Amino acid sequence: MAHPIKTRPLAVTLLSGGLDSTVCLALAREAGFDAIALTIDYNQRHRCELDAAVRVAKALGAAEHIILPLDLTRFGGSALTADIAVPKDGVGATSGATGDVQNIPVTYVPARNLIFLSLALGLAEARGAKTIYLGVNALDYSGYPDCRPAFIDSFAATANLATRDGVEGAGFTFATPLLHMTKADIAREAARVGIDAGMSWTCYDPDPTGVHCGRCDACRLRAKGFAEAGLPDPTRYAADPLCP
Repeated sequence: MAHPIKTRPLAVTLLSGGLDSTVCLALAREAGFDAIALTIDYNQRHRCELDAAVRVAKALGAAEHIILPLDLTRFGGSALTADIAVPKDGVGATSGATGDVQNIPVTYVPARNLIFLSLALGLAEARGAKTIYLGVNALDYSGYPDCRPAFIDSFAATANLATRDGVEGAGFTFATPLLHMTKADIAREAARVGIDAGMSWTCYDPDPTGVHCGRCDACRLRAKGFAEAGLPDPTRYAADPLCP
């Protein structure tokens, strides 16, 4: 007697190529999902992360990897999409206990997570996936407003009002396993699930030789995480990010 083939449920995972989204994809796979990785090529200045996303999707066994072009340089308004210098003077933003943010840096891309989540939602509905994973973090981060729990909750409510699946009762779940982790916690998770963290990319402004600059917010937070976790940092930096 033939046995029915068991299939794993589908999830869409936003994959930038950074450490957080890499860990998020690994956790989706660990949770039993076949993961469709969605990478947005928004013509960001740090193109190395797109190469990293390809490496990560392949290494972690994504069921499908879509790289979607979306040229946000047409909008500008960010050091990642316009001719604006990337800050190198340390992580300046702060986050309050209620999720309030101050000193939002110029590396904030206007409405980026709102745009990306909308695209992930459309892909999920088209593919029949009911879960969307994203690696937002509300503790050790640069203070972006679209990384806060309140935003995720609000978007989830909107998603289930704005889609056919949502109004027909088969709504969507947004999985944010890193939301309340520190960068050290995330580095430990990478080690726990056996990820080669060196294949991910974090830097906002790579050195001309193709290594992490070591001075932007993203580099400093990455290095801080590995240091506080007591784990070796596999990243090559042009400058020591832990020095003032």
